[in-house]
Amino acid sequence: MENDFFKSKVLGHPSGLFVLFFTEMWERFSYYGMRALLIMFFTASLIGGGWGWPREYAFAIFGTYTSLVYLSTLLGGYFADNVIGFRYAVAVGALLMTMGHACMALEHPFFIYLGLTLLVFGSGFFKPNMTSIISEMYKGHTDKKDGAYTIFYMGVNAGAFLGIMLCGYLGEKVGWSYGFGLAGIFMLFGLLQFWYAQDIFGKVGLKPKKETVPEISEEEGGKRNPFPTWQLALSGLASLLGLIWILNDPISKISEGAVNVLNFQFLGYSGPTVTIVTAFLIFIVLLIFRLTNYSKVTRDRMIAVSFFAFITIFFWSIFEQAPGSLTIFARDYTNRVLEGNAGFTFKIINSLITLVPLGIITWVLFRLFRQTFAKYRLSNLFLGTSFVIIWGIALWMLYVEFLKEVAEVQASWFGILNSLYIITFAPLFSRWWESKYNPNANTKYAIGMFLLGLGMACVAFGARNITPGAQTAAVSMIWLVLVYLFHTLGELCVSPVALSYVSKLVPARMIAFMFGIWNLAIAIGMKLAGVFGEASEGIAEEHGLSYFFWILTIISWVLGVLSMLLYPVIRRLMHGIR
Repeated sequence: MENDFFKSKVLGHPSGLFVLFFTEMWERFSYYGMRALLIMFFTASLIGGGWGWPREYAFAIFGTYTSLVYLSTLLGGYFADNVIGFRYAVAVGALLMTMGHACMALEHPFFIYLGLTLLVFGSGFFKPNMTSIISEMYKGHTDKKDGAYTIFYMGVNAGAFLGIMLCGYLGEKVGWSYGFGLAGIFMLFGLLQFWYAQDIFGKVGLKPKKETVPEISEEEGGKRNPFPTWQLALSGLASLLGLIWILNDPISKISEGAVNVLNFQFLGYSGPTVTIVTAFLIFIVLLIFRLTNYSKVTRDRMIAVSFFAFITIFFWSIFEQAPGSLTIFARDYTNRVLEGNAGFTFKIINSLITLVPLGIITWVLFRLFRQTFAKYRLSNLFLGTSFVIIWGIALWMLYVEFLKEVAEVQASWFGILNSLYIITFAPLFSRWWESKYNPNANTKYAIGMFLLGLGMACVAFGARNITPGAQTAAVSMIWLVLVYLFHTLGELCVSPVALSYVSKLVPARMIAFMFGIWNLAIAIGMKLAGVFGEASEGIAEEHGLSYFFWILTIISWVLGVLSMLLYPVIRRLMHGIR
């Protein structure tokens, strides 16, 4: 019997998928739009409307914010699974994020911090539950699921692309409040169109019901191993210590030591070092102990997942220099003024890459209207209004820029290249993974890390003539274009592949737990990205900015080589999973 969702279709998929598509698109619009501005706002001069912070402060709070976004998904996932269901979790998350962006637009310190807090919890409720609804919708249609996630992923990148371009433009060229506020407006539209169309999902995502726990076989991971009280206590202690360190890091720096709960010494080591090392050691001991309680096959496969998680930490810590040190590089060290034919060519290219994707998404919107307008009129009206506004802003932006004699590329503009490259190259990589030339997991990770390092090598080479301590320079834009190209290709080797291998290697009953561990690894990577950004200032002052980028290049390449060398070991641990 055909799933009811497939009775109303757009491009061969349920109309409900495209309700999620546009909801996710506006959420990504708001997240990436705000993210593109955050460090520049903190470090902009007071005359420029910013806070005039040292870059170290901005990197510290940014690393903490992005890290907490991923950690909060554990809380949001728990509430969705056990208390309120996927659908209400998405609505709660969208509402919290709307409020968060509204606070950010006020630019007052209290409201900026409150806004970031609301955005953290909002993302936690929203982020993990959209894909859960898709998974439920496609039960019995596994052959359609890959296509569904591909379409959904296009929504993710379309939102990131438009958010960085338009919020970035308004924030840099008009005023920070306009950029932050625009992000909130479209998060509100995403919430309203989702809320008034939620009946399209039937019973999917409603409040969960308790189910009986089925028996499991050895192939599914052997006996169950619930956490005893002492393990839960140690897990809680490690989590608490890690959270204290993550929060204390920016607070102690911004307050210049006036507020520092880790202001102590132990055996000659500082409080922050003792705290995070203790948390890490507790986690490692617990992980090792837990692994010894599983069957050999399950234990080996979980060790393989742990190895990939380790590489993932460093991948994201370097990749996430994009909104941090790379954005600062774009703003302060890159020649972004194009004159004559170069300026005119950029205006044409910028117009095409703005209007063509927007036109394609609008076409999808009309296809959805044809299927859902009669039944979900209010949702469609909110969605249609959001597109009228977005077209108005885009056309106004292009018109204003065409009137100028020279083209000045805003620093945040380079961030859109990631989304453009993903949309361009994702289908090619998908075909590669499905061909007979599909490489093994270690090779994919190695390729990803080599490409990541190659991107950093490009910007390191471009920055070679920047003298130590220099505050400005005029490096060619081509190096940033290349770094985003190679980083995106590396992302396509690592990011989608990583989630696939977790689902393949871990028993079904443990997937939620391991995805939690995976998000923890990404959260560590995000915070480490901020730590690297902080370190860049001291390194640039003493050795030059190029030296910092070469360090990240070497780290990437060393981990790529390590992944290749350990392939025979990981292959045995995977026990036939390829």
